Amino acid sequence: MPKITNARVIVTCPGRNFVTLKIETDSGVHGVGDATLNGRELAVTSYLEDHVIPCLIGRDAHRIEDTWQFLYRGAYWRRGPVTMAAIAAVDVALWDIKAKVAGLPLYQLLGGASRRGCMVYGHANGDTIEETLREARRYMDLGYRAVRLQSGVPGLKSTYGVSKDKDFYEPADADLPTENRWSTESYLRSTPELFAAARKQLGWDIHLLHDVHHRLTPIEAARLAKDLEPYRLFWLEDAVTAENQTNFRLIRGHSTTPLAVGEVFNTIWDCKQLIEEQLIDYIRAAVLHAGGITHLRRIAALAELYKVRTGCHGATDLSPITMAAALHLGLAIPNFGIQEYMRHTADTDAVFPHNYRFADGYLHPGDAPGLGVDIDESLAQKFPYKRAYLPVNRLEDGTLHDW
Repeated sequence: MPKITNARVIVTCPGRNFVTLKIETDSGVHGVGDATLNGRELAVTSYLEDHVIPCLIGRDAHRIEDTWQFLYRGAYWRRGPVTMAAIAAVDVALWDIKAKVAGLPLYQLLGGASRRGCMVYGHANGDTIEETLREARRYMDLGYRAVRLQSGVPGLKSTYGVSKDKDFYEPADADLPTENRWSTESYLRSTPELFAAARKQLGWDIHLLHDVHHRLTPIEAARLAKDLEPYRLFWLEDAVTAENQTNFRLIRGHSTTPLAVGEVFNTIWDCKQLIEEQLIDYIRAAVLHAGGITHLRRIAALAELYKVRTGCHGATDLSPITMAAALHLGLAIPNFGIQEYMRHTADTDAVFPHNYRFADGYLHPGDAPGLGVDIDESLAQKFPYKRAYLPVNRLEDGTLHDW
């Protein structure tokens, strides 16, 4: 059995910061895991280097479940984004090793393919409705079957999801947090207009999605979901903050618009009530932020019992390692729904060479043994860490609001 002989953290910034864990074994096989926590990257680096790696040396790399339980239960202070990102990095790296030793792509160890690929959605955005729809048509021309629409809100200088670079969106934009202004009233007026125009111009053969990004109260979210019903959204994402899971009861009671949430969830306990009471339709927990493949499989299995499908977070704050892990899992599980796909920069793709590929609206993880992703350490060293924060939001009267 392969024993872990070494593990190290690699921090690099090929356009944005990534934290990678590389685990090496006495058999010469290594695995990689993503440990990036956007805006708090070095906290996970310290957690791994100071508290986790010393516990890994000498362990059997094949004992993935036991290692997961050791790092989760053994810490006593459970859950939380820093802890779970560190555990996820270890977990994914160990799955990578196990699949490489077996000589199989990871999805084969998870039960084999349940579909020919994972349907993905792209991100169309613009300062105006017309600009957003032009971007949506561009994605459709590229073969996408699903597109998320985000448009500027009249009267606001900036809006979540709207970027200057239409190919590479990165919200962590400054050495100290940028402060943005927000108006719920303007947003609730303009968003139904966006989707009315979208259905008129784009038709009904394209799946349309939208991200509220936690900015509404439950009754405001219920109103928006009801207003959007005629346009048959694939989902309305993060309509409210989800710390109080019962908030979704109010939305559910007023609308049949499908609901998605979970990119900031860390464990099954964050979504247990939402799933069991069927208050959501898609669970968006990410491999990285939800404790790795081992734990996300549990979340997906619980969701399957209640006809809730997956829609894993896949923004550029997750490295190609996490994208590959999500695709292997998504290809295998029976209740896959859709996968978010934001393309990485050329520099990121060079630092993280990978085998997953896009065609006809789908991503496939490829058939190389393991994850099919690695890190070029020499190239990574050429892109040193740069501190970058996510923005914060204030209402027009200055009150701090959810970003």
